[in-house]
Amino acid sequence: MSLTTLLRPIALLITIFIALPASAQQEDADGAPAVWQETAVTLPAAPTKENLLSFNPNASGTMKFALDAKSLTVEKDEVVRYTLVITSASGASNVSYEGIRCKTMEKKSYAFGQADNSWAVAKRDAWDAIADGRVNRQHITLAKDFFCDGSRVAGKAETIIERIRRNRPLK
Repeated sequence: MSLTTLLRPIALLITIFIALPASAQQEDADGAPAVWQETAVTLPAAPTKENLLSFNPNASGTMKFALDAKSLTVEKDEVVRYTLVITSASGASNVSYEGIRCKTMEKKSYAFGQADNSWAVAKRDAWDAIADGRVNRQHITLAKDFFCDGSRVAGKAETIIERIRRNRPLK
């Protein structure tokens, strides 16, 4: 049997492992590959003005951005979840409950606020890459300035809330 024949199965295994998504390459306590699993989500109460923390995503325009401090959580799945409130100059606002996963730099919308303070669950259940562009700067600002230290969550919920409250970005 030739060396090439012996190495072929090993090369195949290496190729398969490299092709796996990063989330599937984590290891469990026994050292075996573990697949990331998202924690079940419970929608928070509707945001109130007294709990809103403003932040500036360096976006041009007249939009104001805030997070509801009471809704911000860091779960076992290492997703930072929060209620985002975007208000226009005319006073119209969009409310959404979202999550950011630092490990993959992705975001997800779970629900959208309604006028009666209820939630409409998002129809799309998918994670999207956070783009570092001019549009939707709020997500990259939250991820890079307040939530994520590289691919890890930058502290517990209380630490993140205090960082936003004091406007002390990570960088």
